[in-house]
This record gives sequence, structure tokens and C-alpha cells, in this order.
Amino acid sequence: MMMEASFDTEESFDDPSCLAPQPPGSVSPAKRQPKEVKETKITINCVTFPLPSEGPEQQLLKPDEWSYWSSMLEWTDKKDPQGTTSVAGFDVLLQKQLKGKQMQKEMAEFVHERIKIEEEYAKNLSKLSQSPLALQEEGTLGEAWTQLKKSLHDEAEVHLKFSNKLHTEVEKPLLTFRGDNFKKDLKKYDHHIADLRKQLASRYAGVEKARKALADRQKDLEVKTQQLEIKLSNKTEEDIKKARRKSTQAGDDLMRCVDLYNQTQSKWFEEMVTTCMELEKLEVERIEWIQQHLRQYTTLRHETDMFNQSVVEPVDQLLQNVDPAKDRELWVKENKTGEVRPVDMDI
Repeated sequence: MMMEASFDTEESFDDPSCLAPQPPGSVSPAKRQPKEVKETKITINCVTFPLPSEGPEQQLLKPDEWSYWSSMLEWTDKKDPQGTTSVAGFDVLLQKQLKGKQMQKEMAEFVHERIKIEEEYAKNLSKLSQSPLALQEEGTLGEAWTQLKKSLHDEAEVHLKFSNKLHTEVEKPLLTFRGDNFKKDLKKYDHHIADLRKQLASRYAGVEKARKALADRQKDLEVKTQQLEIKLSNKTEEDIKKARRKSTQAGDDLMRCVDLYNQTQSKWFEEMVTTCMELEKLEVERIEWIQQHLRQYTTLRHETDMFNQSVVEPVDQLLQNVDPAKDRELWVKENKTGEVRPVDMDI
């Protein structure tokens, strides 16, 4: 069953500027020319990545374990099978949590259905044990038959006890583990990461704005310099210096915006790792909790078999003691009409 996260977030990363591959800029923008820039990074959804062809291959954060955060589920988005829409990696983790909650609920429903079967079975066994059929059977066979009927009543009690224990020791724990507040807790995680992503998107927009401002200032400086050189303008050297200062200031502004962006991305990265570890811990707790109570289910089932066996053992014993000769003797003693045998009549 495919679960969908249903959190009321206002986060949206559809800003085209976030999707356009852009290098963050590590060289002073005021001193470099665009033609000399070799792009070594790419930005997707406002998160910066190295290009696959640049630098050594990135190592997983936790290479010896299959953990959520070492697999970088959040770092890139997950496309649907049609490739038309994408789901943020963190949303995939939240959907996993919701699916786990749903599976836990369905397991409890399964156990509940088993309880109903056991209760109905116990009811029918008890009813059958009171049947008057073959009530008049006598002797050792009658004793065995009576015990067999009694065993049905005892077996009914065993199954009724089994159903009660299933309810208290398996079904109820599965239903109550992580109650109504669990979804609210997930929302807190969702909103926290969403806020960090909004901050990151805002910082990225600031970088792009500063990048454009620098480009405009550099272009303005270049135009004024050319006009001065070919005497097409009355601009003085002071105007050139002023334009150069503005260009330098724009470069400094860009570097400041890049620094702020990097700080925000680093903060988001750290919080993502921490949150992924917490979600991973929740999933481990869920699996171990279910494992514990399903093992209790099998324990109760084994106990039921043993109790049923003890119920049947007296029947087996009495059946082994059934003796047709003994039954004939008992019947004769109880139903004899006299021991004097007839003799021939004398003439």
C-alpha cells in the first residue's frame, strides 16, 4: 500500500532559479572573467553538488552501514515512475514512517480477526461438549466417550484463554504503540526541515541577485572604460574609479551572500543528518516492538497446543483402557435377570 505524507507544509521548491545549474562561486567575482570560469559544481533544488567529472568520488558518510542519511535520500529528489513529478528525499523518509504506522495497524487488525475466530471456535466447542449424542453409552467405552466430550469443554476454555491473551498481549500493544501524537511529531520534523530549506532557498536567491548585480556593475565599468578610451564620452577618470568601486563592492556582496549560503547549507546538512538518525531510530524501535509481540503470539500459540495436548491426554488414556470383555462383564452384572440356568424337564 503506497502511503502519502499528508503534512500541511507551505514549502515549495519550484523556483526555476533553484533548478538551474549554477556554480556557487569560490573565486572573488570582482576579479574573474566569465570566460575563465570552469564550472565544477551544480545546484539542484537550491542544494549545491560537485559535478560527477570533477574531483574524487564522494565517500558515504557511513560506508559500513545502510543508513538513511549515508544514502543521501534527501540530497536529491526522487522521481515518480513516469518521471513527471518528484518527491523530496525527506518526504520519502516521512512516507516510510507513515507506512510503518499503517502496517502496524493492519497487523493489529489481522490479530483481531484471529481472536474472533478463536472466540467463535471456543463457543462452538463448548456447545458441542453439551450434546446429548451417545449419552447412553456404557462401560469403559462410555467413560472414554464422556471424557472426550469433556475435553471439548476444556479445549474451548483453552482457546478462549488464548484469544484473551492475544488481545491483551499482542493486539492491544500493536494498536497503542505510537498513538495519535506520532503524526504530530512527524510534522515537527517536517516543518523543521522545511524551514531550513526555505532559508537555504532564500540564501540561494540572494546569491543569484548578488551575482546579477555584479555582472551589471562589471558591464557598466567595461562600457565606461571603453568610452573613455575612444573619447566617446565626457566621463572622467573619477567616474571610472567610482564604477570600479561599485564593481568591487558588488563582488564583496556576492562573496558575503555565498558565505551566508554555505553556512545555511551546512546547518541544513547537519540537521538533516541528525533528523535522519532520529527517524532511523524510530523505525528500529517499531520493528523491534512488532517483533517482540509477534514472538509473543507464537509463544501463546505453542502454549495453546501444549494445553490442548494435556486436554486430549486423558482421552487417549481412557481409550487405551477400553476393554470389550470388561464392558460385557459390567453390563451383565448390571442387567442380569438371574443366575439359575434352565434344565431339562423330567418325565
